[in-house]
Amino acid sequence: MINFLKVAFFSVLMVGGFWGYSNFGIPQIKPAPPPVEEKLDLGAMTMDQFVALGGTIFNGKGTCTLCHNKMGRAPMLDKIGTVAPERLKDARYKGTAKTIEEYLHESLTKPSAFVVAGFGKSGSNDTESPMPDVTGGGIGLNEAELAAVIAYLQDSGGAEVTVTIPAMPAAGAAAPKAEEAAPLKTAQEVIAKYGCGACHKVADQTGEIGPNLTKLGATKNKDYIRQALLDPDAVIAKGFPGGMMPKTYGEQMKAQELEMLVNYLAGLK
Repeated sequence: MINFLKVAFFSVLMVGGFWGYSNFGIPQIKPAPPPVEEKLDLGAMTMDQFVALGGTIFNGKGTCTLCHNKMGRAPMLDKIGTVAPERLKDARYKGTAKTIEEYLHESLTKPSAFVVAGFGKSGSNDTESPMPDVTGGGIGLNEAELAAVIAYLQDSGGAEVTVTIPAMPAAGAAAPKAEEAAPLKTAQEVIAKYGCGACHKVADQTGEIGPNLTKLGATKNKDYIRQALLDPDAVIAKGFPGGMMPKTYGEQMKAQELEMLVNYLAGLK
């Protein structure tokens, strides 16, 4: 009995010691607050400031540098002022642009209008681009941000900046209400809308920037997958850098779309 009491006392002492050390001995890490979306005062901006804003978006929210870099995943854009006029004359061009500004807008919102040779989706013979529409999905640039990126690309690509800084809405004017879109019906539609295939191999998409998801459900459960969509930097897949995946899917996807995608990915075995 005495030995039992000694063991019990020692166990309680050890547990208490670990509790005290974990709560008071280890420095507490406080997570950084979520980023606050910057409110743009377009009416007070100079063109230089607008171009700089475009650079910030290009390297940040737009996630453009994930592909447009020296690793060769997508064409470099530093000479767009020279190559854009040539692409507009190319027999493979399927768009309607007449100027460099229009071409850039089209490239950002309808990227399959012209696909640079060697950069199309696998099996498409360079007729379909893996790049998503940057105004939708997980990127979601608004018109002012889109115009700023175009101005930045013109400036950094050796072209004349022809973009006009968008006018601010009149004081007291109510912003138009967007119609509520109906929920998507299939996981494949969710994958297409949010541009998952630009980075991941999944469904019929062949992205190579992020982890291969074609057999994700064989090793990951629904809780892991749901967390990866809502808080992608909580657990970083081995061999891939953090900060690549947009953190806005929880705000952009409808709850049933999210769960439909989670169930689909969990079923890939």
